[in-house]
Amino acid sequence: MVQSAARVCGCCGALRPRYKRLVDNIFPEDPEDGLVKANMEKLTFYALSAPEKLDRIGAYLSERLSRDVARHRYGYVCIAMEALDQLLMACHCQSINLFVESFLKMVRKLLEADKPNLQILGTNSFVKFANIEEDTPSYHRSYDFFVSRFSEMCHSSYEDPDIRTKIRMAGINGLQGVVRKTVNDDLQSNIWDPQHMDKIVPSLLFNLQCGEGTESRSPSPLQASEKEKESPAELTERCFRELLGRAAYGNIKNAVTPVLMHLDNHSLWEGKTFAVRCFKIIMYSIQSQHSHLVIQQLLGHLDSNSKNSATVRAGIVEVLLEAAAIASSGSVGPTVLEVFNTLLRQLRLSVDYELTGSYDASGNIGTKIIKTHEERQLQEAVIRTIGSFANTLPTYQRSEVMLFIMGKIPVPGVHPALTNAGSGGNEGTRMIQIMLLKSLVQVTTGFQTTNMLTALPNSFLEPLLSFSLMEDPEVRLLVLTILLRVIDRHDNTPKFSRISIISDISVLKLKVDKCSRQDNLFMKKHAQQLYRHIYLACKEQSSGPQHFETLYTLLALISMELANEEVVVDLIRLALALQDLAQTNEESLSVYNRCAVHALSAAYLNLICQLTTVPTFCQHVHEVIEMRQKEVPFLLPEGVFRENPKYLEGDVLFQQSKITEVLGGSGYNTDRLATPYIPQFTDEDRLSKRKSIGETVSLQVEMESRNKTQSYENCVSIQIFPDLTVSLEPMQTLLVQYLPHSHVSSHIIWNHVEHLSHFDDNDSYVLSTLPRPPPSPSGTISSGYGQTQSRSVPVYEMKFPDLCVY
Repeated sequence: MVQSAARVCGCCGALRPRYKRLVDNIFPEDPEDGLVKANMEKLTFYALSAPEKLDRIGAYLSERLSRDVARHRYGYVCIAMEALDQLLMACHCQSINLFVESFLKMVRKLLEADKPNLQILGTNSFVKFANIEEDTPSYHRSYDFFVSRFSEMCHSSYEDPDIRTKIRMAGINGLQGVVRKTVNDDLQSNIWDPQHMDKIVPSLLFNLQCGEGTESRSPSPLQASEKEKESPAELTERCFRELLGRAAYGNIKNAVTPVLMHLDNHSLWEGKTFAVRCFKIIMYSIQSQHSHLVIQQLLGHLDSNSKNSATVRAGIVEVLLEAAAIASSGSVGPTVLEVFNTLLRQLRLSVDYELTGSYDASGNIGTKIIKTHEERQLQEAVIRTIGSFANTLPTYQRSEVMLFIMGKIPVPGVHPALTNAGSGGNEGTRMIQIMLLKSLVQVTTGFQTTNMLTALPNSFLEPLLSFSLMEDPEVRLLVLTILLRVIDRHDNTPKFSRISIISDISVLKLKVDKCSRQDNLFMKKHAQQLYRHIYLACKEQSSGPQHFETLYTLLALISMELANEEVVVDLIRLALALQDLAQTNEESLSVYNRCAVHALSAAYLNLICQLTTVPTFCQHVHEVIEMRQKEVPFLLPEGVFRENPKYLEGDVLFQQSKITEVLGGSGYNTDRLATPYIPQFTDEDRLSKRKSIGETVSLQVEMESRNKTQSYENCVSIQIFPDLTVSLEPMQTLLVQYLPHSHVSSHIIWNHVEHLSHFDDNDSYVLSTLPRPPPSPSGTISSGYGQTQSRSVPVYEMKFPDLCVY
């Protein structure tokens, strides 16, 4: 009976399908013995010989694995997965898709288990599968579950830290596998869709943040130590780099947006360190031609956080700074000016917040307290970032940026006030002027150009020079610094950073090139502007040592970079005019300023005489300097800028007649040398001085018809307000200052005086110093009473300065 039963079982076993028998034979009696390799080879050969059976093999293995998982026979589970892995590696036939479905079903079963070992086992099998390039595409396969499950594993909070680390690393490996499997398969659901990226990227950043102590070392870290390879942070960084490296143009935004959201949600902008590390990885990993897309996203995120705290905005700006430094040249993209427009807008907002103390334009103080020092740190960060962006641009684009920023600087009396009345408009205007000029300093750092005409066009140079006459000493110093950065093309600035008497300039090893044709044209067009502003800058009472040192550097650089014979003569005349300014003291300069101007003139003449290499010129200059060193050392840089002089006396001066004589003998233009330099005042002074002229005096030209036969004549009246009493002395000062080149001033004053009933002796003295209006160019006419009188020039023939007409 027993023998017949055995025969029945044997018969039933023989009747079972061959693929099942082959699958059963790979399992040993003791699971610890592992997979039966000989039988596994038979199963693999059968699968290759009969690929149509592959899906059935997979289904049967899946059935056995599910049963073993339910019975906790984990040894057989491992054997089943090993068999599946080997079949996957060996078979690439067209029918593999159905087998893969069985395989993924088994992996899913393992990932859903609550045993860490099973989760890790399933992940390892999935990673092996992800590395296989399938011969046939799949139209219906979905990886949504795996993205969700692997992301969940990345956030594992298992009690045992070692097991927790293994689970997290398995999750990272799984996400890497999903990306590899789907990124190049057009038939798969797009892994770059937000629904997937919003899970993958935060999971990677979570693990990257846990290992924040490890700094990103290079664009592509290689040869990491074994310990580092075991670190979730190190593994995450490699996975994150691979993900970003596979991102095409249209996928960059979806990959970066979750990074921005993660940093927002976990308040990671304030610390800056982690945010900077993330974007360093991003910038180094993506294709270089896509860098501008990341920068544009950061700029947009900065705008969206305009009313957030200064620390958050500063963190975003710092990230922008690092991103711009990594970006290749010209990678800011086609919207270059928009980049700078966004940064300048943030700068302006920060100034407004600082002045109002509120993020609300209505002035209502919200729950957030604005801290001035944090806003200042943000402003400095924005300025540094502007410079960093500029350094990535070619010269022609940087010139455009310089013009763009210059157009944003508010000019009193021309541009509207920076802020409303409640924001302290004047102080806001001053602050934004300083901030934007600092930005220009950053943009011009390292600026190199071969053509000064294109580097300093009228549209840039004229408004810049107008700021050199502002009352604020910081504004004037910034303007001078910008000029130095643009003019210096041979890095000579550090050699003149300290004003001093240099006995032998050969020790400076100056780099001097012959003045080019373009440079000659530039000086022919703009030299007088430069001289005039240097002269007027020396008259400023608020100028300090740094101003005079910068002026000395500017004079020296003009001599190095832009000097021909005519320029040299003009510069010598300018230096002598400065000496006369300090000697006559018509501007009532302080003792210190007079000594400083003398020292500036001496230091520059000492330099220029050695550059001209005229021995007699050098001899005269050195003689005067030696005499000053003995008798009046406070008229030299080493005396006035190292100590505070208490008096000014002595008559140790450079003689213009002597210099004219010695240079004339060397072929220089004696006519120009013999003519003292006198600066010409222009209409631009009205834009830059302390107060707008409109705040002090209103000049109104009225047109009226005397009779039908007579032509129009001018009637100029003066309105002084708010006082009704007319004081002629301040009026004379004002008009002489602003209208020096026109006899209109004397017309105005005398015209008004004729209508005054009386004025005192002091006013009589003032009037005596003013010239009478010149006779009419039209000659004289006879009046109806037999008298002659000057014929008035019709108003349409008179030329009034812009200041007088509105």
